[in-house]
Amino acid sequence: MARRASGMSRADLLALPASVDLVTAGRALGIGKTKAHQMARAGEFPARVLRLGGQYRVVTADLWALLGITPDDGGKRRDVTTGGGVTPTRD
Repeated sequence: MARRASGMSRADLLALPASVDLVTAGRALGIGKTKAHQMARAGEFPARVLRLGGQYRVVTADLWALLGITPDDGGKRRDVTTGGGVTPTRD
């Protein structure tokens, strides 16, 4: 399994839940724990950070977008014109 410079493979990144803790997000981006917290407090973290009580959470879809990762859709695309049903792609 190929590893990214961030320390997380594409498979690792795609297996993440909808949101992750700040340390995990930092690891995905190659940012250490202390720096990730400093950036979040300053509003400078490169992905959307949610403050939930005393915890920071990062939206995984934002991490994927930042890293240029898209989930493999198995050759199917969402048909947004019909309410989001999945239809086969046509080449």
